[in-house]
Amino acid sequence: MRQSQLFGKTVREAPKDEISQNAILLSRAGYIDKLMAGVYSYLPLGLKVLSKIKNIVRSEMDAIGGQEILMPALHPREVWDETKRWESLKEIMFQFKGRGGKDLGLGATHEEIVVDIARKRISSYRDLPVYLYQIQDKFRNEPRAKSGLLRGREFSMKDLYSFNQNQHDLEVFYSQATQAYGKIFARCGLQAIVTEASGGAFTSDYSHEFQVATPYGEDEIVVCPAGDFVQNTEICQLKTGDRCPHCGQAVKLVQSIEVGNIFKLGAKYSQDMGLTFADENGKKQEVIMGCYGIGPSRVMGAVVEVYHDDKGIIWPASLAPYQAHLLLLDQQKSALTDQVYQELTQAGCEVLYDDRQESAGIKLNDADLIGLPVKLIIGAKTGEHELEYQLRDNSDQGKLKFDRVADFLNQLYKK
Repeated sequence: MRQSQLFGKTVREAPKDEISQNAILLSRAGYIDKLMAGVYSYLPLGLKVLSKIKNIVRSEMDAIGGQEILMPALHPREVWDETKRWESLKEIMFQFKGRGGKDLGLGATHEEIVVDIARKRISSYRDLPVYLYQIQDKFRNEPRAKSGLLRGREFSMKDLYSFNQNQHDLEVFYSQATQAYGKIFARCGLQAIVTEASGGAFTSDYSHEFQVATPYGEDEIVVCPAGDFVQNTEICQLKTGDRCPHCGQAVKLVQSIEVGNIFKLGAKYSQDMGLTFADENGKKQEVIMGCYGIGPSRVMGAVVEVYHDDKGIIWPASLAPYQAHLLLLDQQKSALTDQVYQELTQAGCEVLYDDRQESAGIKLNDADLIGLPVKLIIGAKTGEHELEYQLRDNSDQGKLKFDRVADFLNQLYKK
């Protein structure tokens, strides 16, 4: 992609109404555009990142037997009345009247909808287990949508629902899902901490969250250094310096960002909505459920909170919208740089080519702000058939012959 043609320009000043680093940097770098509090558009760079996160999620969900579906965002009141959650969630759910005075709501979560789908198709133990997931926007009337992509009123969510014959089978899959979540976050460059937490308004009485430690986080968790104990402060009775109940080491309070959560629902929704199956003896049993959520948009925001400096974003290689940022700093070498860009593109490399008529300082500053893993620089100080490379995390720099650049990028992205 030639940067002169890229839709979404960088801006120098931080948005006046943003306080979180992810919202400030993603807006300045041209990844997102704010429509209103908690609602953002994804510009071409931002959509590329979001799509890469979603594809990582898809691959790990498919690996544990998940099947992707897509459920409606617009819901009738009747299905929510079956669980009595139309009233209990009215403070957070967008509810309104449709034609003919019909009560409608935008999906804040999808337990009711997926159970309605399942009860039409599950009747026997032979139909189980089933693992269904979707990636879709959710809508919640958040009272404090002020943390950029971390707390939106419209946001991307992957929710997977498991349907099992019994609690034992749920426990087995729950463990598999936990491991899959660890792989997802690791592939996104995040070290997620499995944390005991309350279930909240949407699901069961308790849950496990996946928290990423960062001083920019809005959550707080109590952590044992040995990893024997981690709880969200919402349920934890311990404070910094208290002893871990398992190993006796002093626990500490850590700020963090929640990037995923999983719940054992049991028969809660099966009881309310009549989701049953006939076992091997023909006896009617309630289906045992679990649900497993990851917010791709929240992951995107969390990555920026963790990986940035005073110059801009530092994308992990797995999520960067392009592999490299090719910078033309000497207009007399424009034809040569065009040739390098074409050869890299033909070799299958994803390159953002800054061919703009701007100063070297502006181009270098914009490259740091956008945050691609490596800058490829062709300027007055580079030789006829070489360029300079600089890794965005400042871990390495040097010079390369043109015919080695594609191999260099391929090796870099194998790490």
